[in-house]
Amino acid sequence: MNQDNEHAGQRVDVRIDPRIDPRIEPRIEPAAHKAPAAHDAARPLVSMLLISYNQANVIGDAIAGALAQTYSPLEILISDDCSPDGTWAAIEAATRDYRGPHRLVLNRNERNAGITAHLSQLAAMSHGELLVVTAGDDISVPERCERLVECWNALDRRVDLIASDLMELGSASPDAGRMAPTDLGQYRSFADWARERPWVVGASHAWSRRLFERFGPMLPGAMAEDQIMTFRAVMTGGAHSLREPLVHYRRGGLSGKKRYRSVEQYIARVKLTTAFGLAESEQFQRDAQIAGVGEEMRALLVPKLAREHYARDVFASKGLGAKLGLLFGTQGVKLGFRLRMFLYAACPWVYRPFFAARAWLKR
Repeated sequence: MNQDNEHAGQRVDVRIDPRIDPRIEPRIEPAAHKAPAAHDAARPLVSMLLISYNQANVIGDAIAGALAQTYSPLEILISDDCSPDGTWAAIEAATRDYRGPHRLVLNRNERNAGITAHLSQLAAMSHGELLVVTAGDDISVPERCERLVECWNALDRRVDLIASDLMELGSASPDAGRMAPTDLGQYRSFADWARERPWVVGASHAWSRRLFERFGPMLPGAMAEDQIMTFRAVMTGGAHSLREPLVHYRRGGLSGKKRYRSVEQYIARVKLTTAFGLAESEQFQRDAQIAGVGEEMRALLVPKLAREHYARDVFASKGLGAKLGLLFGTQGVKLGFRLRMFLYAACPWVYRPFFAARAWLKR
C-alpha cells in the first residue's frame, strides 16, 4: 500500500512494503519515486538510508540529524523494520512538520527483514549516486553529506566506499570519545583483506551505487553488512577513510555487546549468530565469485565454515549419540570449541551455576 502526501510544500512519500526479499528484483513504484535531478555535475544526488528497529526513544534525534543536512540535492529514506514498539509513530511525529528542501521517503516494513535485506531494499528504492548509511540510534552532523561528497569528488569518485570517523555520544571530551576505525586505504587487493579484516563501523559508511549494480542486493540473514560492503569496495574501486568525526555514535545500541541472564538466552544467541555467520559466508562466496577470486575465498573460509557448520549441526542433531558423533568425528575445528558447543547443546545445566552466579554479582 502506498500513500503520497503533500507535506507543507515538501513531497513526502509514505509506503508500507509487505514484500522483503532481496533475492527478488526489488519493486520500484513509478510515480512516487521519480528522482529529483542533480543540480550540477559536481553535486551528485545523495541518498541517506536511515534504518531503524525498536528505537522509539532515540529515532527522533537520528531523524533531526538527517533533516539538518546542509547538502543538496538530497533524498532521505527513513524506514522502520517492523518494530513492535512505537518507532513508526516516532518517525511520523519527527517528520510531520518538516518544511526543508530535502525529499523524504518514509517506509514501514510489514515483516522484519533484518539489516542486510533492509539496507538492500532502501538502496533499490533510492536514486542517489552516493548512499549514506544512517543508523536509527546515531546522529549525523549537519555537514556529513557535504563532506562526504567533497571527499568523493576529490578522489574523482573512483572509490566505492568512504568511512568517516565517529564520536561517541556522551563522551567526556572529544579526544576521549573519538572513534577511528581501520584506515581502509591500505586495503587494495584480496590478499590485503584476507590477511586481516579491517575494523569497520557501518553507521559511518557511504557507498557508491556501483556496488549494488555490480554485486546485487545483499542476501537476507547476515548482520555484517559493513564487512560485506567493505569487501565489495576493496575488490572494485577501493575504499577510503575520511578522518573526520561525522557521526555521533551510540554505544550499546543494536550492535552493542549483550549480557545474558540465563543459559537459554545465551544458547538462543549462539544459534542466531551461527545463522548470521553462515549467511555472511555465503555472501562472501557469491561476491568473491563475481570479483574473480572465488577459489581464494573458498580456501579462506574453510575454517570459518567448519566452525559454523559444527555449531549449527550439534544444536540441530537429535539425541546424545548424534551429538557425541559430531564431537568426536568433526575435523578442522578446535577441540575446545567443539566441547563447549557440545556441552551447551547436550547438557546446558552444566553452565546454569555460572550464569546464576554472574547474575547475582551484577545485582
